[in-house]
Amino acid sequence: MTLDSAPAAEASATEFPVPAGVFAQTVTEVQHYTDRLFRFRITRPPSFRFRSGEFVMIGLPNAEKPVMRAYSIASPSWDEEIEFYSIKVPGGPLTEHLQKIKVGDTVLMRRKSTGTLVNDALLPGKRLWMFATGTGIAPFASIIRDPETYEKFDQLILCHTCREAGELTYGRDLVAALKSDPLVGEMAANLTLYDTLTRQDWPRTGRQTDLMASGKIFADLGVPPISPLDDRGMICGSMDMLRDTKIALEQFGLEEGANNRPATFVVEKAFVD
Repeated sequence: MTLDSAPAAEASATEFPVPAGVFAQTVTEVQHYTDRLFRFRITRPPSFRFRSGEFVMIGLPNAEKPVMRAYSIASPSWDEEIEFYSIKVPGGPLTEHLQKIKVGDTVLMRRKSTGTLVNDALLPGKRLWMFATGTGIAPFASIIRDPETYEKFDQLILCHTCREAGELTYGRDLVAALKSDPLVGEMAANLTLYDTLTRQDWPRTGRQTDLMASGKIFADLGVPPISPLDDRGMICGSMDMLRDTKIALEQFGLEEGANNRPATFVVEKAFVD
């Protein structure tokens, strides 16, 4: 694991013109977790506003028409910087180059964020389930650091499934750091991390949908099975994971919602390459 950081700075000059409707921001920190995963932080434009859990289009100033991809914002809406958590894809139109960024480099970011993984898209409930695989944990990194989430739900359960143990580090570090968070430290006592692996031995193994179907996840956590009366869900991960988890929640009686029609669970459908 490597970590580079530097004080926030003004956006550096770019080789190509910055497209209209785009911010050019400076990289302030880069941390590599595995040969497949890394996170980075950039300066935040004073005028940029977003809701915790939303995503934004980002790219690099390396072409006349830069490749832009949707990335969930991993930092909460109150953070003075913007954080992203990314996979490294060999040959990916964006990630092939993005994984090589260093402190001081420039990242492009569109001026408007959007997304469905926000508190406003869910009806009030007792328990919030956040289902994530891989880098799908990114929007939940934002949500669990937002005081509004703890005000809306009595209990938060973050379910994170990866292939290998090193891929769980980001989520584990995140939850551990919440204990000393000045805004949500005390409230974070109501947050539980339930992480599992699919390709290595671990105290908890298996896909989240299988663990729900067998009832093991509820037994492990000491909570009743999911019900539309008490439980709300958010889902972010691969296409197959989104489909299977959506079906599972619907079998428990939950209904998919949206920003203009809040309901009992929501799905994020924006992806990186």
